[in-house]
Amino acid sequence: MALLALVSVACQDNQSLTPKPTTGVLLDETFANGQNGWEGEYTDYGVAQDSLIQFKFEYVKLPSPLDSTRKSLHVYGRNRSDDLFMFVRKKLTGLAPNTEYTLLFDVELASMYPENSIGIGGSPATSVFLKAGASAQKPEKVKKDDFYHLSVDKGSQSDEGKNAVIIGNVANGKQEEGYALIQRSNKGKPLTVKTNEAGELWVFVGTDSGFEGDQSLYYSRVKVTAVGKE
Repeated sequence: MALLALVSVACQDNQSLTPKPTTGVLLDETFANGQNGWEGEYTDYGVAQDSLIQFKFEYVKLPSPLDSTRKSLHVYGRNRSDDLFMFVRKKLTGLAPNTEYTLLFDVELASMYPENSIGIGGSPATSVFLKAGASAQKPEKVKKDDFYHLSVDKGSQSDEGKNAVIIGNVANGKQEEGYALIQRSNKGKPLTVKTNEAGELWVFVGTDSGFEGDQSLYYSRVKVTAVGKE
């Protein structure tokens, strides 16, 4: 019995010493089987505007005329701050602790806004900056004085931050209004972040908006791939 116990401990030690991969697909979410730990949040607005935003986050079918058998994460809000950030996030576990990961994001979402659209403060298509990011700590809404901002550095609107890159806008690729699936990626400008001591990373995707109005988007796929440093 003592020998078996020693063998068991040795095996556990060997497993703990086995390096975890730092390349490959870390996440490929199509939301076919549920929300799967994804959360929705919004920030970058004044405290007095909270009741005006009417933020919604829900797990739903894709809107018409798209394939209604496919599921998605629906995010909706009324931008009254000229700077609203609406995003979805998920924690990744089982990564190498205290290790840098270089990440590529491939995002598919449904948007209804044509590139030539105009609105108050800017276009609901081209003045809405889609960002993808990651951080060792949870990206969440924090209050400072009378304003809510994000706890990690995503930048502001057309500016990128330490923890996020711009992967495009939300133009639907059409000349007219109507939902269409669009693909966005940070290929060519990967994001490098470091895991915490537990081997965790939070990934997030969201819109940094300069358009003052209602915005409704459906995230249908988020893929995160760790690559070697370029």
